[in-house]
Amino acid sequence: MFGLAKTQMVSAEKALPGRDEPIPVPPRHDVLDAPLAPPYPDGVEIAEFALGCFWGAERKFWQTPGVVSTAAGYEGGYTPNPTYEEVCSGLTGHTETVRVVYDPSRVSYTDLLRVFWEAHDPTQGMRQGNDVGTQYRSAIFYRDDVQREAAEASRDAYQTVLTSAGYGPITTEVTAAGDFYFAEDYHQQYLSDSKNPNGYCGIAGTGLSCPVGVAPVE
Repeated sequence: MFGLAKTQMVSAEKALPGRDEPIPVPPRHDVLDAPLAPPYPDGVEIAEFALGCFWGAERKFWQTPGVVSTAAGYEGGYTPNPTYEEVCSGLTGHTETVRVVYDPSRVSYTDLLRVFWEAHDPTQGMRQGNDVGTQYRSAIFYRDDVQREAAEASRDAYQTVLTSAGYGPITTEVTAAGDFYFAEDYHQQYLSDSKNPNGYCGIAGTGLSCPVGVAPVE
């Protein structure tokens, strides 16, 4: 019963109440030495992705050239300023999400979508590998119509590749970005060399290339 409940989305009426105070976060990125939270440098843009446990997901993006900063957080649910324990209960509706702050002159949003698709299996529904629960579902949180159109196009292109390889339908949500809540300090850059270089990483891709990321989104 507990396992089943963790794979079913909670309703807004039954979600935990949360709190008014945001979770404190460190001022600088442990690897990139950039602001973890706004204000960010001039000229950057923001993308937000959920692809399973945010520890390994965040590392995938901070290793991407052109990315200025990353942060682990929670998005897509109802509970304001949730804690990690609350999110893992399945009673907030949030995903474990990575915020990616990037320089569009060095890396395009389409390139980031390719990192997203290839870093996990987007056909697994409410889990990613051995990690089971609504907080591990796959999602793209778009911030404008340009991001939405690019996300939908990349999803359709990758579905063709996955179907040819015998995979089922993509379960990734493509939805408008809502409130992004920063995760606790110990989750930020969890797999960095100074914290847990050999720590747990539950995400794994399909091994199939996504046919996007060659040219930047106009």
